[in-house]
Amino acid sequence: MFFLSKLRVEFMVALLLNHEFKKYWLKLSIAEKESSLPVAKNFVELKEDEKDISLEKYNSEIDEAMRRMGNDEFYTHEQGVQILKRQLNGK
Repeated sequence: MFFLSKLRVEFMVALLLNHEFKKYWLKLSIAEKESSLPVAKNFVELKEDEKDISLEKYNSEIDEAMRRMGNDEFYTHEQGVQILKRQLNGK
């Protein structure tokens, strides 16, 4: 019998997931990548910073969101639905 350590299995799964992620990432348009990257960054930041944020950080995030909205840097609900539909349909 051949046994794999839990660490080895986790490493192999991570390699497979990285390959799968890259395969789909390469198929995204620049606009789709730009909208997806903040989500990935947010996951990492949440893991790295599990403590409560300061009032200053909270306010700066609100200010940044308001600035982006003022510059039309957002998707409407309908645009978001269309992006999700394309993703789910593989287009």
